[in-house]
Amino acid sequence: MSTFTISLTACPEELQSGLREIMAHRANRFSAEGTNLSFTRWEAGLTITHEGAGLAIRYGSKSDAFRALGLVLGGTAAAVQTSSFTMSGAMLDVSRNGVITVPAAKHFLRCCALMGINMLMLYSEDTYEVPGQPFFGYLRGGCRQDELKELDDYAFSLGIEMIPCIQTLAHLEQILQWPAYARLCDTGGILLAEEDETYALVEKLITAAIAPFRTRRVHLGMDEAWGLGTGEFRKRHGEKSGFDILNTHLTRVKGICDRLGITPMIWGDMYIHLASSTGNIYDYDSRIPQEVIEQIPAGIELVYWDYYHTQTDDYTRGIELYRQLGAPLLMAGGGWTWNHLWAHLPYAFAVTNACLTACKAKGVREYFITLWGDDGMECDLFSALPVLQLVAEHAYTGEVSMSALTANFRGACDGELDDFFTASKLDYLATRHDGSKRPDNMSKWLLWEDPLLSILDPQIDTDLRGYYAGLADTLETAMRQGGLNARLAFPAALARALSLKVNLRRDLHAAYLAGDKIRLQQLLDTDVAATREAIDTLWRTHRNMWMTTYNPFGWEVIELRYGGVRTRLATLAERLESYLSGEIEAIPELGIELEKIWDAPLENISPSRGRVQTPSMIK
Repeated sequence: MSTFTISLTACPEELQSGLREIMAHRANRFSAEGTNLSFTRWEAGLTITHEGAGLAIRYGSKSDAFRALGLVLGGTAAAVQTSSFTMSGAMLDVSRNGVITVPAAKHFLRCCALMGINMLMLYSEDTYEVPGQPFFGYLRGGCRQDELKELDDYAFSLGIEMIPCIQTLAHLEQILQWPAYARLCDTGGILLAEEDETYALVEKLITAAIAPFRTRRVHLGMDEAWGLGTGEFRKRHGEKSGFDILNTHLTRVKGICDRLGITPMIWGDMYIHLASSTGNIYDYDSRIPQEVIEQIPAGIELVYWDYYHTQTDDYTRGIELYRQLGAPLLMAGGGWTWNHLWAHLPYAFAVTNACLTACKAKGVREYFITLWGDDGMECDLFSALPVLQLVAEHAYTGEVSMSALTANFRGACDGELDDFFTASKLDYLATRHDGSKRPDNMSKWLLWEDPLLSILDPQIDTDLRGYYAGLADTLETAMRQGGLNARLAFPAALARALSLKVNLRRDLHAAYLAGDKIRLQQLLDTDVAATREAIDTLWRTHRNMWMTTYNPFGWEVIELRYGGVRTRLATLAERLESYLSGEIEAIPELGIELEKIWDAPLENISPSRGRVQTPSMIK
């Protein structure tokens, strides 16, 4: 592996701090005997050329400079590139239990910088410090002001703008659950609009959110406010158009931003939702009334988010629809980290390719990828770094080359793209399709499914035991390469546990119905014991990943899930022991013939965790 040398004192001052960090954390790629790299500012974009025995990098922005370094680390010795986007960014969800730690965020930022990513948001509903509001971040590992300031300084050194991303209308269930805020609740997680006390709180939130950052931009959320104006608001103000409530609220909040000297953006889906006859936020035939458009306050930027389409034309139509609103437009895609334990990379690549192709064709210049953590942030956010590399390749190159993307990912992240894709096979049957059509979450429901009832066992029509055992072998080999590949220990442990758990109830059921106690004893001593051990190993591996990536608060939610599986496996073992010893005469749970719930092949179902934990509606 080639090494490089950089004389920091000979580099432009604006790069020195960021280069020092990268050289410290990628020390194996830098040495006094390595190829010399030099950096020079120029007008725009980046170039890499041979200069004597070394390589000369010319850059138009800090982001260009660090991308060029990532290209060199990936093996590129000559390049001319200019980004077609002014913003190529990422949004990390820190509101659904997993609040990324400062060291982990710095690692993430270094990888992003070497790709050419130039913006990062931390999506915070309640997980940030608000002076005088102790329930913000309370027992949730919320980010302190000094931590956010530290990250902003670090990002700035790497050419990355950090933009605060909060909520000022909906998605505030976490804070509105507390009695101290009950009087400010309209319905569910929606703030009570058109109340002075609400806007006093909103001003405190915005002021606190922007305080640690250099930027003069802020993301204020306001998405998915389903039921806006139908609760306490209706009692106080009577029936009122959703459009009127939204625009009146937005105007009040925009006034706060004007006083603070910042430019706000919001998710734009509520305008489409309210205009659609079906409430569909992807209803391309929606027509927002002209009077509503005219009431949108000037200076608001709208974010069109779409994570679900694999055809470019869908995004093209969506962009055209949003542009009817007359506000500056940003695009947000999806990295498919939510409701998964590992990013679903094939589907994320399919939707991102389609979306960015449309953005480039329609002249959308600001784009960021969202890494949500719905259902508890079970996922490792670092598993989505390949999607960010794809975003950067789209920005800097006309046609995305998978070979170049693979090399650049290795240079930026010190990881192997193919191995990260292999880990995504946890969630779809690679023997049947390539995973690009649906965001299946097979490993999630197989993990949390009750081991004694296994209500979805009839859906399994192929050898998943062998499938997961082979996948575990492959991932265990890949993780030993080190670097970012070390993170594959988590999906490897998951694959190993699933290879043992997946047919457990089926085998026990067959032996039980046959009255074969010898076979049941064998299964108890081997398969049941091995499954319990593998689940324990997975629990500890997952916990280690969590504790080195996220704050400890929030892990209790995931650990309760592991506790459920571990306890049910313990109960299964004890029930078998009691039956085999003659202490009990039957195990009714094992005697039930299971029914097939969905008339669909295995690869076409994506049930929720709650659906597979129990057939009961009481959870």
